[in-house]
Amino acid sequence: MVGAGILGLAHAYFAAKRGRSVVVFERTPRALGASVRNFGMIWPIGQRAGAVHQMAMRSRQLWQEILDASGSPYRPNGSLHVVYHQDEAEVAREFAERAPGFGYACTWLSPADVLRKSQAVNPEGLLGGIWSPTELTVDPRDILARLPAFLTEKFGVQFRFGTAVRSIQLPRIEAGSDIWLAAQAIVCGGDDFETLYPELFAGSAIDRCKLQMMRTAPQKNGWELGPALAAGLTLRFYPAFEICTATLPKYKERVARELADYDRWAIHTLVSQTADGALTLGDSHEYGLAVDVFNKTEIDELVLQNVRTFLIAPDLSIAQRWYGVYAKHPDKSWVAIDAAPGVRIVTAVGGSGMTLSFGLAEQMIGEMNI
Repeated sequence: MVGAGILGLAHAYFAAKRGRSVVVFERTPRALGASVRNFGMIWPIGQRAGAVHQMAMRSRQLWQEILDASGSPYRPNGSLHVVYHQDEAEVAREFAERAPGFGYACTWLSPADVLRKSQAVNPEGLLGGIWSPTELTVDPRDILARLPAFLTEKFGVQFRFGTAVRSIQLPRIEAGSDIWLAAQAIVCGGDDFETLYPELFAGSAIDRCKLQMMRTAPQKNGWELGPALAAGLTLRFYPAFEICTATLPKYKERVARELADYDRWAIHTLVSQTADGALTLGDSHEYGLAVDVFNKTEIDELVLQNVRTFLIAPDLSIAQRWYGVYAKHPDKSWVAIDAAPGVRIVTAVGGSGMTLSFGLAEQMIGEMNI
């Protein structure tokens, strides 16, 4: 296994669970990529209706099993999408009416019902919201540190941190005219397109996406966010809401006209809470293989400006700012490439790596018959 991000760990889990001997190679001393730079949201409600949403729900089930088995903290608090403009409410209502027919467990809530679900929602101008019980939140930095130890203790998975893999040559067993592979490899290298099989990545249409994020200090006196929060801008971002054909186009047009900077940086706003009580806020999306390593203050200010319209929390002072980079395909929810006999690249889960990781890994390990 190449890569100790969440996708690599998920593949290691299923291979080891099948009784295979598993070694995970990670080029850095610990996971430092997109898997530790996100909201920690397992977010089925955002996934495209059909097979991708079904995979997300399976992944959620697997996440809960693994979190319970490893004794890792998580928040099974669901999610709220809160709305303050009439066109946002129209999209949210359409989704709440249509989505259950596509397998989503969600309902429309009145303002009073939203406020009963969450003390963190701003009541001023609130028109209602979408409630979904299916979302989980983990602390990504905590869980990426815990899972390797759990996999080693439970299944004997070996980890080689600080070890870059620059080529893969699998051992073979020969018996007369027959040749068998004695091992298989799965490459989950995130946005590293240059080290292994660069020619395949060059022809794959996979791109990079940079996102800016922030985190507050831990909230005092045990203050709890409750459900993870999203606001109206998120309705135009996640593919789940594409089923809202009667209302979404008009809403997108209004945002593009009145909130051009939010469209320019593809900003939508989410809030989750970490294990120690801090709030994670974001995010933006800048696409291109050459990532700008310098953050833009303008983007952070736009995010905070929008977050303050719907979130009420004791302390919104920012303790940390960072950016993450993930691999994304323009059309596919993930990319699997058979790079060589016995070698599969699994990547480009976009911003849904935490959500899809275990469901996708289960499918890939099954397909490869590992």
